Formats: sequence, C-alpha cells, structure tokens
Amino acid sequence: MRKMVLPVMLAGLALASPAWAQSARTGGGEGDLAVFKKACSGCHKWHGGGGGGYGGEALSLRRTQLDKDQVAEVVRCGRPGTGMPYHLRGAYDTVKCYDSLKADMGTSMPPETAVFLRSPDIEAVANYVVTQLKGKGEPTLEECTAFFGTTSRACDIYRKKEGSDAPTASH
Repeated sequence: MRKMVLPVMLAGLALASPAWAQSARTGGGEGDLAVFKKACSGCHKWHGGGGGGYGGEALSLRRTQLDKDQVAEVVRCGRPGTGMPYHLRGAYDTVKCYDSLKADMGTSMPPETAVFLRSPDIEAVANYVVTQLKGKGEPTLEECTAFFGTTSRACDIYRKKEGSDAPTASH
C-alpha cells in the first residue's frame, strides 16, 4: 500500500498544477505564450514584430526564416555581435554555443539575459515562435486579445480596425 502513495501523490500534484505550467511542459500554446511573455516580449514586443527594445532594435519573429531548432539555438546562445542575449544558464561557460566558449568570443560575446530559461522553456519559446508568429502578417485583434485578454485597452486599435470600438467582456 505504501508503494502506491508516492505515485498517487505525484499524479495529484501534476493534475493540480496550473494549466499554463502543464502546457509549457507538454508544448501547448498557452504555456508557450507564458514563457514568451516572460522572456521575449520586452524586446520583440507582444506581437513578435520586433522594434526598439533594451538590447537595441529587435528583429521581427514574424519574418524570421529560422526553423524551430534554429530559434531554440538563438534563444539558448543569443546572437554573437548583436544585442540578442543568451537565455541558457552556463552558455559559453560550461556549455559551448556555436562551438565556442567565452574565451573564444572576444568582443562579439552576446549579452547575458535578465531571464534565464530551462531547456523545456527554450523549447516552448521556439514552438511559440514557429507556430504562432513566423510567417504571420500584421497583428490581429485575435492575437492581441490572446496576449492581453479580451478586455484590454491595448487592443483598442485592432478593435477599431475591425469595426468594434468597445472591449468585449470576458466570459
């Protein structure tokens, strides 16, 4: 009987964890969005279109030509010679990036992030970029409300474009 307690407790904890945490572990969209919000939206903006940020002019993730593995590598290792920071703790110290360590990088060393990510979170960001941003045109009301919520005033510009002036109440 005692041998059953731990697996049952662990299963209960997994079921009790927030939905976004579960989806981040399983590659679901909502968890992917939560990680993107935390680590990427400050520079790449909520819509992934880039623009001015703390690290300079962030590139548009909507126009990226990178595949999922390449996006994950850039998130892990940053972009040498640019403002794109690395998000993997130990990158260039104990983990080689682009086949290099800090000593090899000189002045092209990418900056260290303020938000380190674990490997599953890096995969979540890469998944979000390639499934929700890459190849998309202009941001839409639907994307805005998915990011900010249905009652956010931040989406008013998109409501006006689509002919609705008032935020909708969430159900």
